[in-house]
Amino acid sequence: QVQLVESGGGSVQPGGSLRLSCEVSGSGMLLDRYAVGWFRQVPGKERAEVACIGTGATSNTYYEDPAKARFTISRDNAKNTVYLEMTNLNPEDPAVYYCRRGLECRPGGQSGPLFGSWGQGTQVTISS
Repeated sequence: QVQLVESGGGSVQPGGSLRLSCEVSGSGMLLDRYAVGWFRQVPGKERAEVACIGTGATSNTYYEDPAKARFTISRDNAKNTVYLEMTNLNPEDPAVYYCRRGLECRPGGQSGPLFGSWGQGTQVTISS
């Protein structure tokens, strides 16, 4: 079964940076044909989208307020991978981060149904 696999999480000090990767496990799916969103979830709270990227030459992006000016979502179509570059990490950022593909990235996040299922995610923690 083709699904998305997240990696790149870890523990960093406040102000540190991480780059998360969202790759395709299995063959046959081209990620550039889908919008992709990054989500995060902390225990006791709902999973929330933090950023998404659209398809096509423009690959439009959208960021929720906590991610603006600190996170960058991007694609490397040659590697069939979507990244989330996170900088200046702060105590509000620790969570399990997930990626999920969908139809379209618009202001406000992905619109329409999400495809596939949630993966294992990758854990981000802040060390004091």
